[in-house]
Amino acid sequence: MRQIALLISALLGVALSTFGQQATNQPEPAPAFELKNLKGRTVRLSDYTGKIVLLNFWATWCAPCRAEMPDLVKLQNEYQSKGLQVVGMTYPDYTRARVRSIAWRLRLNYPILLGTRELAEKYGVSEVLPTTIVIDRDGRIRARILGLLEPDEFEQIVKPLLR
Repeated sequence: MRQIALLISALLGVALSTFGQQATNQPEPAPAFELKNLKGRTVRLSDYTGKIVLLNFWATWCAPCRAEMPDLVKLQNEYQSKGLQVVGMTYPDYTRARVRSIAWRLRLNYPILLGTRELAEKYGVSEVLPTTIVIDRDGRIRARILGLLEPDEFEQIVKPLLR
């Protein structure tokens, strides 16, 4: 499935090696948010203070996004005890039923929030999906990863923050 997703990305002109990671030299504060999860509960970025947050912007129509999700489930399982929190952020347009269906089918073990276009813009998310924003324990953006989160990017960017 992952190979198919990469092929689709390439065909769509999303050259992942061209985008890759965008580490921020001067970490900027992550924009605050208050959004609903799939159960209708309000979730805030401040709920995750003290954790390393992988804020993963995705869309229901995005094949590479869905291909990446099993890897995010594994990362959440493996590194949760070290302070990692994966948070899925839907990118408009979506239907709650479709989002819920994908979350159930892929057995997502991390929260899914119903995002807005305005919030995506505040985080600097363009039309490249998936996009993962790495937020440190102090609530600062440390990197933007455009396209699939590759294992070497996790090793170089995220793992050092977990120590």
